[in-house]
Amino acid sequence: MTPQPTAGPDGTGGLEPGRAAGTVETVFRMEFPRVVAGVARIVGDVGIAEELAQDALVAALEQWPRDGVPDNPGAWLTATARHRAVDLVRRRETYARKLAEIGRDADLVTAPPEPPADPDDIDDDLLRLVFTACHPALSAEARTALTLRLLGGLTTAEIARAFLVPEATVAQRIVRAKRTLARKNVAFEVPYGPDREARLGSVLDVIYLIFNEGYAATAGDDWLRPALCEDALRLARVLSGLMPKEPEVHGLTALLEFQASRTAARTGPDGEPVLLAEQNRARWNRMLVARGAAALARADAVASGPPGPYALQAAIAACHAHAYRYEETDWHRIAALYALLAARTHSPVVELNRAVAVSMAQSPEAALPLVDALSAEPALRGYHLLASVRGDLLARLGRTAEAREEFTRAAELAGNAREREMLRRRAEGTGG
Repeated sequence: MTPQPTAGPDGTGGLEPGRAAGTVETVFRMEFPRVVAGVARIVGDVGIAEELAQDALVAALEQWPRDGVPDNPGAWLTATARHRAVDLVRRRETYARKLAEIGRDADLVTAPPEPPADPDDIDDDLLRLVFTACHPALSAEARTALTLRLLGGLTTAEIARAFLVPEATVAQRIVRAKRTLARKNVAFEVPYGPDREARLGSVLDVIYLIFNEGYAATAGDDWLRPALCEDALRLARVLSGLMPKEPEVHGLTALLEFQASRTAARTGPDGEPVLLAEQNRARWNRMLVARGAAALARADAVASGPPGPYALQAAIAACHAHAYRYEETDWHRIAALYALLAARTHSPVVELNRAVAVSMAQSPEAALPLVDALSAEPALRGYHLLASVRGDLLARLGRTAEAREEFTRAAELAGNAREREMLRRRAEGTGG
């Protein structure tokens, strides 16, 4: 592969070391899931695949400062990791042959037969990776953490913030999950029949969380991570084709289509967050809105009972998508849908969103007690959006000094630099 001729300070094709390290880190973060997924299919072990991906990162840090960034850096990383994977497999095979030659048990060295072809099988390494990471041998928390690490490329610190749990807890979950998959020799595959159904809920959950991390990053300098949104949306679409009779698959796809339609309007010229009320809705992608509406209609068509959590969230997103002006939003319907969702999920975050809807449908006076009641929720301790919502309600009630304190507190709790700066500006702009 021909390197990109980026001139360094000495006039050569290399990069300055500091600049190269930043470039490698950025590319690796974007391409990490694809590298791991591609290698895991070769070695059959997600833990080893992650190690080989890290080896490729080290190789890039050594070579790119000298040779320049390749034309296709993602393909370079993948090829480098795959070469190492093939070498590893060849070494294993050579060792196995030697064992066989000296009369060891052939069962220890014989590769398992290829599974029969299945008409529902799909050739998508990323989807194989997410189903493997969602194996029922793992706890629900471990499945989500491992998939966010492998598929989302998130650090343990970022996952910890997304889960609102200590970083050490997440690290332990990931290490134990990889060991469990290796010990049980879990196949790197999209399962068939009942096994696929059993893992579906966890798969939907992790796709949703990955999209959310891209839609509003918990940490870092950028509020949006579009690559994560694109991967999650693509996986949801693939899953919709794979499981056309599952209403929640279509519900999740609809939700992500609607949310993705707003992406261009969610940041300003300098990357700063733009709140929903201030977004230029002419920049919303109406093609994605239409796709969301079609997916939601499919969810309704195949449902045999009340809508599930993802279909309800998609219906809420549809209310926003169909309002061409913020003032036209049907907040009464949104509040009613959030009430149904809260009854299904018992989630304090959903209750917080319901309080926001109630404040718009009725009044901030009606919503403030709902928010205050959530302050005792352990899961929301340290959650910056609880303070932000309370600050907004207090500001609308004219209690500006209290509102400023809440926005300041929210800024201190926020992990994302862009969001933190926005909250600081809101605190500064609140009189009192």
